[in-house]
Amino acid sequence: MTEAVTRQAGERKAARFEAKAVKADGSFEGYASLFGAEDLGRDVVMPGAFRKSLLKRGARGVKLLYQHEPNEVIGTWEEIAEDARGLFVRGQLLSDVVRAREVLALMRAGAVDGLSIGYHVVKAETDRASGARRLHEVDLWEISVVTFPMLPAARVSAVKGTRPTTREFERWLMQDAGFSRTEARTIVHRGFKALPAPREAGSASDQALARAFRAAARLFTS
Repeated sequence: MTEAVTRQAGERKAARFEAKAVKADGSFEGYASLFGAEDLGRDVVMPGAFRKSLLKRGARGVKLLYQHEPNEVIGTWEEIAEDARGLFVRGQLLSDVVRAREVLALMRAGAVDGLSIGYHVVKAETDRASGARRLHEVDLWEISVVTFPMLPAARVSAVKGTRPTTREFERWLMQDAGFSRTEARTIVHRGFKALPAPREAGSASDQALARAFRAAARLFTS
C-alpha cells in the first residue's frame, strides 16, 4: 500500500561522480540523479520528476553551487535533461572564480566526487510496507558539487581533459556503459564491431548508451 504526500520543504540528494579527466576550460558532464535507484535516504526518483521544473527554469535557471552554499556560485549548467537513465547534466566551471579553480583541482584529483541536487518536493508517494518514498515531481533549483554522496550509483561520466588510460576506459565500459569484462576488453582491443553478438538498437537503454559512447568519444578526441 502506498500513501501520496505533497511537500514544499527544501531537500538535497547527492550522487557520486568519477573525475576521469579535466579539460582546461572546466567543462564536465554526468548524472545528478538516477531514475529508479533507491538512495541512502530511502527515496526513489521516478522518470519525469524533473520535467515541469526544467520546462519552467531551463538549465540556466538552475544554479551550479559548491557544497550547497548560496554564496559559492562556481559556474553554470549548460545542459540539464532527463533521459532513460536519469538527470543528465553538463556544466561549466568559471575560471575567473577562485573557488571554481579550486574545485576543478579537487575534481581532477578525485578528492571531490559528488553531485547533489537541491529541490522542493511537489508530489511524492510513500510505500507503507517498505518505507521507500517515490518522488514523482520535484522543483529543482540548484545542483552542487559536493564531497559526500547519497546515491553511490550515479556519477559524472566525464570531466574532460587528459586522455584516459586503457584501464580507465575498460572500467568505464563496465561501470557506466553496462558491458561485461569480456565485452569491455573486446571493445578496447578490437572495437565494438568485434563483439560476438552486437547489441541491437531500440532497447530502453539505447539513449543512455548512445550518450555514454559519445562521452567516451569526446574523451579520446579532446
